[in-house]
Amino acid sequence: MLGILGAVCLAAGNGYVKKYSNPKILPTAAAAELSGMDCIMVLGCGLRPDGTPTQMLKDRLDQGIELYQSGAAPKLLMSGDHGRVKYDEVNTMKQYAIDQGVPSEDIFMDHAGFSTYESMYRSRDVFQVERMIVVTQEYHLYRAVYDGNRLGVDTYGVAARKVRYGGQRRRDLREILARNKDVLVCLCKPKPTYLGEAIPVSGNGNVTNDGE
Repeated sequence: MLGILGAVCLAAGNGYVKKYSNPKILPTAAAAELSGMDCIMVLGCGLRPDGTPTQMLKDRLDQGIELYQSGAAPKLLMSGDHGRVKYDEVNTMKQYAIDQGVPSEDIFMDHAGFSTYESMYRSRDVFQVERMIVVTQEYHLYRAVYDGNRLGVDTYGVAARKVRYGGQRRRDLREILARNKDVLVCLCKPKPTYLGEAIPVSGNGNVTNDGE
């Protein structure tokens, strides 16, 4: 009975997050027509051993850059893990966008986006974001949009290209647990690992460069 009850609770939480977020998940063309967006957030998801973006991350970056180039928002916010000297998602993400022609000053880096929730919290409190588009894979997008809106940021989502990545079934199952966890986290609203001084995303992204 306890197992059945637990399964029902997980299914309810999972369904709630998806239903809540679904109206704010848009195709690229519709997102490009939104007005007043402060930025496009691209969420990090790992690097290859040689330090280059994984295919999942590359797909996210390509979608975020496409939205930026369409005029959907004036800035890109790269949020990922730079908690160790030898592991740096965000500088890799920024350099990828620069290589695609995006000006450095239009790219902000969130060096402490250690989780989806923390990325959304820091977008509000550190980067002063009020309205944004977040880019990630579809399975992850429901939770990202949910967390952002529950934290008071008017958040829309656009999915990176739809392909089946290796290990996706495991990710789908883990995401059900993560959605339920974030329902509780967004009720309690704990502070992220790091906050810091405000860095308005309306300014110059180079202020987030290392050593600036």
